[in-house]
Amino acid sequence: MKLNELEKEIELGKFGDPRRLALEHQKKVGQFFDAEKLIEVSQVHIMADAEALGYSGIDFLENLSNYDKSEREVWVPTITDPRGADFKAYENIKQSKSFVDMEERAIKAFKSLGVMMTDTCINYQVFMPPVLGEHLAFGDTGSSIYANSVLGARTNFEGGPSALASSLTGRTPMYGLHLEKNRIPNKAFSIKCEPKDLSDWGALGAIIGKQMNSYWDIPIIYGLNIKPTSDELKHFGAAMASFGSTPLFHIDGITPETHLFKNLKIKPEPITKIDLNLFYKNFHPNDDKLDVVVFAAPQLSLDEMRILSEMLDGKKINPNISLIVCTAPSVKVLCDTNDISQRIENSGGIILEGVCFYNMHAREIGEANGWKRLMSNSAKISNILGGYGYETILSTMEKCVDSACQGRIVK
Repeated sequence: MKLNELEKEIELGKFGDPRRLALEHQKKVGQFFDAEKLIEVSQVHIMADAEALGYSGIDFLENLSNYDKSEREVWVPTITDPRGADFKAYENIKQSKSFVDMEERAIKAFKSLGVMMTDTCINYQVFMPPVLGEHLAFGDTGSSIYANSVLGARTNFEGGPSALASSLTGRTPMYGLHLEKNRIPNKAFSIKCEPKDLSDWGALGAIIGKQMNSYWDIPIIYGLNIKPTSDELKHFGAAMASFGSTPLFHIDGITPETHLFKNLKIKPEPITKIDLNLFYKNFHPNDDKLDVVVFAAPQLSLDEMRILSEMLDGKKINPNISLIVCTAPSVKVLCDTNDISQRIENSGGIILEGVCFYNMHAREIGEANGWKRLMSNSAKISNILGGYGYETILSTMEKCVDSACQGRIVK
């Protein structure tokens, strides 16, 4: 892999051991993927929760923080994915103090590196949204697929070490979706039904994701006669990435690169209302028992929080049910000033800021609270939490709210 003069100086240790080690890691990744060179990135989004890091990862970060400031601080703006604990509310949901202590150690170490603790997976809705053609190093799959697809930026799914390396060197190996040739669709789908709720958008994304055979499969979608909102595309992409490890999609007439693919010779596979209904059936039990309702994955935008608060206004959540809402810290501030938080909390809902439910030691929380049946309008979280010991139910936001208030699954 070719290095320019600055990269050669990094390799020789001129800018300190942390950057030298970071470049060494990037060279190995680049060689594995046949990258010819590194490319500069404008920003980094890094997985920073204690569950992902573990004790070894936190120890590694703390060791980095012992280096001189000039050697350890990031070279490009670096922000974080949701952390694993809301320090104001962890006791309410019976998280262990030892896990919270891990989070505090991780935050202190990241701050010493100059990382900005934004604690959000919806950075593209609240912080520095990327633009067409911008090269990035994003770690969260939902953030990556949105940036690639909706905004036309360029990023691969970056694991924690790779994202950290990019923050220290300001570059990433030029392979995968940084190259135009890998952004060309090789699968096509035609939507024959109209999604009406965020859960429908997630279900459609999941159906497509399940038909992807590898990371390198890129779908193009035809037949959508409506202009989706940012939140609808957010759920669509997050579910597709969750069910298919898919990093990029194109929607004809909507996403910014589809004009490049006018002469594709791929027969679209139809997705019908029957397919949508069959997908939902996988997430519906035979009885109506319910323990917890969770709105998360992705974190809720300001508008989602507003809609939820209006649905809950004047209602009370059943005392046998917990309703949990996860949002970004910056969104929570706006919710507080616009009476949105108050309406949700007055109904009995719990708002968690800066976290996402599945990276909070979700299995342990479930066991501590006796939660088994979990309902959500997120196809992504319905998929993930099945692996954490939950029986998940996917439905609309409205039915999730009705179920939380009635104390049973409303179909």
